[in-house]
Parts: sequence; structure tokens; C-alpha cells
Amino acid sequence: MSVIDLGGRVETWTRALVRPAHVHVVNLEGPTSDVPDWAEVDHGDACRLPAHIAARRYDLVFSNSVVEHVGGYERRLRFAESVHALADRHWVQTPYRYFPVEPHWLAPGMQFLPLRARVALARRWPLQHTVAASREDAVAEVLWTELLDYTQMRHLFPRSRIRTERLAGLPKSLIAVAG
Repeated sequence: MSVIDLGGRVETWTRALVRPAHVHVVNLEGPTSDVPDWAEVDHGDACRLPAHIAARRYDLVFSNSVVEHVGGYERRLRFAESVHALADRHWVQTPYRYFPVEPHWLAPGMQFLPLRARVALARRWPLQHTVAASREDAVAEVLWTELLDYTQMRHLFPRSRIRTERLAGLPKSLIAVAG
């Protein structure tokens, strides 16, 4: 099986218990480690794929927690178009907007606060992955993170099954699955 991972990292696949024959990772960031012979990495925007990638076909498009970071409705549409064009099968996961804990900052209800309050929380919250270096960085990080709900996923992936990943019985993530 050949897999294209939009927004992922090779490290995810080196740690996987089962690995496809070939993995092509496309990310705005460069590789953070050596690239094994069964993988390739390209610098690219999943919403506007370079022609040499867009022309290829894969067995599966995989994307884990990326669509909420592509930058607004129009870019989410372009992302979904890329997913549909690259393969007949896909697995696209995103955190669920209405889960009570915002997963990027691990802050209860943060996604429901006004922008100013989210930025203030992003600058001070002790459980976040990376602390913003400045207020401007915090604004950018908060604006760059737009959690999706079921209706948005259904709109982006109309022919997919939308699966729900649950934690303690509550919907935690949505996964668009096709094929």
C-alpha cells in the first residue's frame, strides 16, 4: 500500500506497529530525522499541492489533526479537495470542537472563549505543548487553530463515513473515512 500523509511526520510511521510499503509525507516543515528508504518527504502545502505531488495517486490519504490548522474555511475546502484527488480511500482525523477540553492547550472550554481570552490563556496556561514567545505568536497560534464540528466535517467529506472517537463516552475526535 502507498500512503500519503498530509501534515504528518516520518517519526509517526517509524513507531507504527504496522507500516505501509511506501509513505509519502507532505508537510510545511522539513523532516526532523533521517528518512528511511520506504518513505519520502516533501515540503508542501496540502491546500495547494505542488504539481509533482498533485499528479500522483495513492492507495490512502492519511491526515491526523491537521485540517483544523490549515487556515480558514477556503483552505479547509482546498485541503479536502486534495484529499479527494489523491486517493479513493482516506482517513482524516480532527479533534471535535465540542469536546470539553481544548486538545492543543489541554484547557477546559478554551475553544468557546472570546479571542482575547484565548490569547491570554495561551500565554499562561501551564499544560500547553509549546508556550508562545510573544503576544503576537499567541494570537497567531490561537487563530491558526479552528476546531471543527460534525456538520463541517460532513460538508468537507460528503461521501465519507464520519466516525466518532470517544473518551469517557464523550465525542473527542471526528474521523472522515472513505474506502
